[in-house]
Amino acid sequence: QVQLVESGGGLVQPGGSLRLSCAASESTVMINRMGWHRQAPGKQRELVAVITTGSNTNYADSVKGRFTISRDNAKNTVYLQMNSLKPEDTAVYYCRFDDAYGRIYWAKGTLVTVSS
Repeated sequence: QVQLVESGGGLVQPGGSLRLSCAASESTVMINRMGWHRQAPGKQRELVAVITTGSNTNYADSVKGRFTISRDNAKNTVYLQMNSLKPEDTAVYYCRFDDAYGRIYWAKGTLVTVSS
């Protein structure tokens, strides 16, 4: 069973930056789509950013120009560079991997808190 391990969450002041990472426990599994989702208190989980095997990316309007998603295929790792963070970015961030067979894997989530 493939597991996803996240790192990089924490507390940051408004305007600050954080970089999230998410790696699959197995390097041999073929991952197509890698994405980041988030869930703020009292809200539904929403897509933040996604990157395909060919490195095509898509972002939620709320993070365009501030967040950058990237991937390292050799390491089955996805990153989310978050700049100019706002209090409304506070949420639990989850990475999601879709493999070549259509199976979906979710990480347990990492908390990002933007507060002064």
